[in-house]
Amino acid sequence: MNALKQWIPIFHWLPNYQKRDLQGDVIAGVTVAMMLIPQAMSYALLAGLDPIIGLYASILPLIVYAVFGTSKQLAVGPVAMVALLVTSGVGAIAESGSQTYLQLTITLALMVGVIQLAMGIFRLGFLTNFMSHPVISGFTSAAALIIAFSQLKHIVGLPLPRTENILEVITLTAQSFAEIHGITFLIGLFGIGVLLVLKKISPLIPGPMVAVILATVIVWYFDLHEVGVKIVGDVPAGLPPFQFPSFEVQDITALLPIALTISFVGFMESIAVAKKIAQEKRYEIESNKELVGLGLANIVAAFFKAMPVTGGFSRTAVNNNAGANTGLAAIITSILIAIASLFFTELFYYIPKAILGSIIVVAVFSLVDINEIKHLFKVKPSDLLLLIFTMLVTLLIGVVEGIFSGIIASIIWFNIRTTRPHYAVLGRLPNTQEYRNQKNYNVVLEPNVLTLRFDAQFYFGNVSFLKETIKKHQQADANIQSIVMDASAINQLDSSADTALHELVDDYRQRNIKFYFSCVKYPVLEVMKRSGFYQKLGAGRFFLNTHLAVEAAKSDL
Repeated sequence: MNALKQWIPIFHWLPNYQKRDLQGDVIAGVTVAMMLIPQAMSYALLAGLDPIIGLYASILPLIVYAVFGTSKQLAVGPVAMVALLVTSGVGAIAESGSQTYLQLTITLALMVGVIQLAMGIFRLGFLTNFMSHPVISGFTSAAALIIAFSQLKHIVGLPLPRTENILEVITLTAQSFAEIHGITFLIGLFGIGVLLVLKKISPLIPGPMVAVILATVIVWYFDLHEVGVKIVGDVPAGLPPFQFPSFEVQDITALLPIALTISFVGFMESIAVAKKIAQEKRYEIESNKELVGLGLANIVAAFFKAMPVTGGFSRTAVNNNAGANTGLAAIITSILIAIASLFFTELFYYIPKAILGSIIVVAVFSLVDINEIKHLFKVKPSDLLLLIFTMLVTLLIGVVEGIFSGIIASIIWFNIRTTRPHYAVLGRLPNTQEYRNQKNYNVVLEPNVLTLRFDAQFYFGNVSFLKETIKKHQQADANIQSIVMDASAINQLDSSADTALHELVDDYRQRNIKFYFSCVKYPVLEVMKRSGFYQKLGAGRFFLNTHLAVEAAKSDL
């Protein structure tokens, strides 16, 4: 049982379930179900699929995550970001709405599930650290704009082509302005207005369901579908059918980039909101178990004719605010959607596509992270450039190219910064034994002694920078006879850096310039001892603090 508790979280919380949690779970389950039904249909349309595929993705995957996931409030299911990535990746291979398109989407769900499951089993959740926050923010902001403009065709009633190019959508819409379907446009604006007003009144009101009901009644009562308003039409009743995903090897190769993107982006979206709520509720989220839970949810989705899923920001917030205490809330949501798929699909017939488009537009609006742009402009302009770069590539070239370009750019920028790290020339604060950066403090500089601190690991990438820096200061002051290296910020020393230290000591020894080290961390000192550098310099050149090292350097002059 202990092993089951460790690997399957439901065996931990279900036997200890408290009666007082039931009311919150029921209310949250019902609330999210009313929100998810129209959203799932909307996101399926966004992904280029029939609305029923979104409902299929909202049944069994939710139960699987409730069993294996560690978040008590995360609301799993179809989300706008993943839907956009599906249409971007699968749409480049097959025609939207075709049987091949559906089959590739199912294959994609399987691939995403396998990738996430493998990452969880092999504890590779740390790989998502390569996706820096500015990259994620820039990508999601650009993707939100692409998603919003992709729904313009539904909201204005124009047969616009599928494209990720916002400028093309705006241009085509402007050129066809006279052909905009007025009633459809009014329904779309009505939906946006209702959703914004209800959201402002209370986030617990199932705005999407209210908007869908009102718009559907209007279309049905006035027979607006007969005057050009596009509706959902027939939605087959029943539970998702079980089937083995069939695919070709070339499908795997073609879908791999988008599968990796969904795996990482979907996990990042889930873990971000899950950790935020878990922190508020004072419990822990285990990243690798989250990967297992999401991976299994996607694998099950593939076997039951569904699109890829992940945790959603807005639904999770609603789930939490409605009182969800355990995974039972998600199970209740799943059961209610299953009931709706079995018995109430006839009610979906008159749902106007314009209202589903408005649901998506309002849902993704919050993903445009204006606050992050303002924050980075004030705090870290270099990271803002990374955000803008990712955003522009996503908008102008494509979503897959955008996310991977951002990751590569962030890695390159990280390497650039580590190859030319921050360093400080240190001086002593008057009447103390403390040493600080001479640029920031009024300090006393000891004549003939250069005291330096490098604020980075010392490795092959910044060896040349260290040599150049010491050389620059030594040439600027020909009276330097001793160099004190404050190593308090150096937490790693590789073989190339160690070799460079040997060369430096040998080179400056010929110029009668001595080296002293202070605050060397034990792992770094161990490398120095194994390489013979410690013995070459002598134990008398290593000190526990910088002041002792400087005093020793002064006494040896």
